[in-house]
Amino acid sequence: MPIYAVDVYSESNDSIIRDPHAQAVIVKATQNTGYVNPKCNHQWDLAGQLGKLRGLYHYAGGSNPETEAQYFINNIKNYVGQGILALDWEKAQNASWGDPTWAKRFVIEVHRLTGVWPIIYVQESALWQVANCADVCGVWVAKYYSMQWYSWSLPNMSVSSGAFAFLTGWQFTGGDMDRDVFFLDEAGWKKLANPENKKVEESKPSAPTPAPTPEPAKPKSWTDSVGDTWTEENGTFTTNQAINLRWGAKQSSSLIATLSAGSEVKYDAYSRHDGYVWLRQPRGNGQYGYLVCRDANTNEPFGTFK
Repeated sequence: MPIYAVDVYSESNDSIIRDPHAQAVIVKATQNTGYVNPKCNHQWDLAGQLGKLRGLYHYAGGSNPETEAQYFINNIKNYVGQGILALDWEKAQNASWGDPTWAKRFVIEVHRLTGVWPIIYVQESALWQVANCADVCGVWVAKYYSMQWYSWSLPNMSVSSGAFAFLTGWQFTGGDMDRDVFFLDEAGWKKLANPENKKVEESKPSAPTPAPTPEPAKPKSWTDSVGDTWTEENGTFTTNQAINLRWGAKQSSSLIATLSAGSEVKYDAYSRHDGYVWLRQPRGNGQYGYLVCRDANTNEPFGTFK
């Protein structure tokens, strides 16, 4: 029988951990080398009190991978062996996105420190970036039918495992909460967490100590050639209706395509002008596409953001 799980971070409500459908909880522990989730210990303890399987993940910042691995393990060393470990490999706030060597160096260092191979969370389209980990790690793929799939029933869709022999896990929703399914049983989960079956102390581990959180860098802003101000921001927008994708951020700009409801667009900047909030979509050869995502007057969104 598969294991259904949720993954949580500092802004997640405890109700997500308490959801009776979730048999396991994977908690964000660290990011880069300067952030510890201040709710990590609480979320870990709550999941344990509810009798759920547990895990911890590190969000890659793209700095030195060995240093990030050491930072991760140093902050969760008292939990090693009690839950699975995972690397969250995403584009946002990741300076090494696109580097196919980074994840392998990270997991090798984690294994050197703990004897545990972490699983790797990655979107399906970026499986190639972590393919060289397939000989030692499991893969946890993110792919959604839509951002409005507010259900624990699995959507009927194919999900690739790329170079990996099989899917270890699949994150199949990301709207109201991140729902996951892992294709293993409780014994398999515990084997990933503690492959050498080392004795784990029963006493409560000490809490990770949050490191000082540096002041976030102010987003870069600029004014384009037609006088519109843009602000740098990376994310994914999923449309909830048909929206035109254009070569410029004007309603008069020439059309690239009409996106159907449920289309996902990766964007790197936004601008509020001419009655709308516009997003900029990076495309090949240094070109960009543009689309509206929100009514600037009513603030009504035309989709969801992640």
